Parts: sequence; structure tokens; C-alpha cells
Amino acid sequence: MSTLHFGPARIPSRESPEEAVRILQERGYNACEIDFEGKFWMDYGFAARLGELARASDIVLSVHAPIAGFMGHAERGKKLNMAVGMLDHSAGIAKAAGAEVVVFHPGFLLGRTREEAIDSVVEQLGELRERLEAKDRAVPFGIEVMGRVRELGSADDVVEISRRLGWVRPVLDFAHMHATSDGAFLTEKPFAAELAKADAVLEPGAPFHIHFSDIAWANRNEKNHLRYGEGTLRAEPLRDALARFERPATVISESPDEESSQTIKAILQAAAS
Repeated sequence: MSTLHFGPARIPSRESPEEAVRILQERGYNACEIDFEGKFWMDYGFAARLGELARASDIVLSVHAPIAGFMGHAERGKKLNMAVGMLDHSAGIAKAAGAEVVVFHPGFLLGRTREEAIDSVVEQLGELRERLEAKDRAVPFGIEVMGRVRELGSADDVVEISRRLGWVRPVLDFAHMHATSDGAFLTEKPFAAELAKADAVLEPGAPFHIHFSDIAWANRNEKNHLRYGEGTLRAEPLRDALARFERPATVISESPDEESSQTIKAILQAAAS
């Protein structure tokens, strides 16, 4: 791993860009994901100033698009149009902030085969790309591995979508993969295997984009994020697996508390220092 950036999945203050960056620096973070999962709350002016301050502090930003902003709709109409609008706006904020990637969800099978659903995601993403290029918003997108075993969004699904579309990157959520594998991510080997799949489709120099936290699950489906140590997912195997690759990494903590994020950061940075 050539460079590690680590930070939280939420901007720590919505009061001002200055306050947000101050808190990130105070907590020793050099990455942060702009949290739009629920709704858009940041305007372009806030985004531009946040990006300016983040760059000056070597803080890497990313954007998480709203949950409803997924591609692969089985029917064209209002829901697809709404999703396209959400991803378009997410890209606009990302461009203003200088964010390195827009993270989004892959959607659902909706009664289709996995192959049919992937084809639909790829087709709709291609149409979205044309729209973004016309607006000068053609930023990289990252498609996240999901935490439900019988739905679209396995690691293989997102790698295949990324392989077909060079501007889309896999976002490896190891908490989700730990859940869907019934707790198999206990050693370096499974982490390294999934990183290798992503490495094979990422363009040179592009960082791994990773979500990480401890996790609870049932029947191989995610339930909720846990405080670090309450479950069985650990950061040491991820640290050791990342060390195998000459590729930078951005790790976003989705832990529910600050203490857990600080613990994970310390473990991962032990290899990067």
C-alpha cells in the first residue's frame, strides 16, 4: 500500500466547512465521506469551500449518494428519473468539492436473473455518463458491495460492472462481505482475494475505496454496524492484505462511535507509518 487515507462516513459538522475540517484535523483524519444517504444538505458554495480547505489539509473527500440513487431499474419512469437526478446532483457536488469518487448502490434483482440486472445497471449508467459529460460532471463513480446475500451487489457483481465501465470503481464494504459470508473474513487471505479482484479492474493510480466497521448479521444478511470489538471483524487482516498491493487506499469508517473509528485508524496506520 503506497498511501493510506482514513476517515469517517459523515462530515463531522454541518455548521461550516471551516468547522468540519477543524474537527477532522483534530481527530487525526485525512479522509471523509460526504453523507447524502438520507438527503442532500450541502450547497455548491459549502462544497467548494470544503474542498478548498480539505485539499490544503491533505484530506481526501468522497461523496455517498442518496440511497434511492441506484441504477438498474426494471422499469423506466419516475423512480429512474429521480435516481438519475440524485446521481447527477451528487456528481455536481463532488465536482465542486474535488471529491475523488461518488459512491452509490447497485440496485436490486427485481425478479430478474443476476445477468439481466447487471446488464440493466450498465445500460443505465452509460446513459447517466452521457448526461454528466454534457454538464462537465463526469467524475469517477464507485459501486458499493451490499450486505444481502440474495440481492444484487456481491463483490463479483460490482467488479463485473466496474470491468464493463472504466469510470466506475468497486467499493469494497468488508462489513457487508463479512455478513454475507457468515463471518468468513477472519484472516488476511479473504481480504487479499477481494482486493485482488478490485485491483484487476481499477485504473493505475486509482485508490482502493473501502468501507469498514464491525458488523452484526443474521442468515447472511447485514443487521447493523457495531462498536469495534463487539463482533468478529477485525482491522489487522485488512491492514496486512493492503500491504500486499502497490496501490493507495482510502478507508472510510462506518463505525457508530468515534472510539471505534480511532481504534481502526490506529491499527491500519501502524502498517502505513
